[in-house]
Amino acid sequence: MRLKDVRRSRNIEDRRGQARRGGGKAGLSGVGLLLVLAIGYFAGIDVTPLLQDQDPRGQITQRTPTEAENHAADFTARVLATTEAVWDQVMPAQAGRQYNPPVLVLYSGVTQSPCGGASGATGPFYCPADRKAYLDTEFFATLSRELGAKGDFAAAYVIAHEVAHHIQNELGILGEVHRARQAASTAEGNALTVRLELQADCLSGVWARAVDGLLEPGDLEEALNAARMIGDDLLQKRAGRVPQPHTFTHGTSEQRARWFAVGYDSGEIGRCDTFGARTL
Repeated sequence: MRLKDVRRSRNIEDRRGQARRGGGKAGLSGVGLLLVLAIGYFAGIDVTPLLQDQDPRGQITQRTPTEAENHAADFTARVLATTEAVWDQVMPAQAGRQYNPPVLVLYSGVTQSPCGGASGATGPFYCPADRKAYLDTEFFATLSRELGAKGDFAAAYVIAHEVAHHIQNELGILGEVHRARQAASTAEGNALTVRLELQADCLSGVWARAVDGLLEPGDLEEALNAARMIGDDLLQKRAGRVPQPHTFTHGTSEQRARWFAVGYDSGEIGRCDTFGARTL
């Protein structure tokens, strides 16, 4: 992805290197669980990055971000700027409303949000309560090394996916799904969440079509491969389990790649109506 001449977004809250009290993994709670790009939960992989040193009392000491983290932060800020440029145009044209971009929180190891605490094991997530996306800078290495989703556009897709959840929040979809889940069984709630996540994949495809001029050969396949690599069925197989569709919360590998392609091929928000689709 050609980002050299792309500006850096100002909507970045940089928490890298900040001291945090308490050791161990943190978990998300409440509505935040709807919006996690599930990695460790299904794969059985401990992806908590050892990016900060802890003293014997479990307090995390402050330290200077590494060169790799700085590179990830610069990349994230530029990709986020492309989402702002795209949705500034697409939202008024296709949804009839102004786009109010989210803030993206960059952190290292552990952080807190109104949706609960998070660590590298949770993966990137969007919290509707504060309208912020959260990303551990080590996740890009995990995406490539542990999950087989290599390439810069694979990482860009992840950022665009979390921004897509913000689009859903702006359109009132997240609130509707949350209310419906509260009145549904576990299996029904999971099915609703799958439709939510596939819609976010489709909206990511809408963004990808709009930045086509920045793409390099192979970029699109990197995004499609990333979508496949984080399908519920593949993650459960990787964990040594027989896939259980009633437990899926993000969709199969085939579904995720296909809905991304729907958004990319059409470039239209309206084509991303996964809730109205008879089959996924």
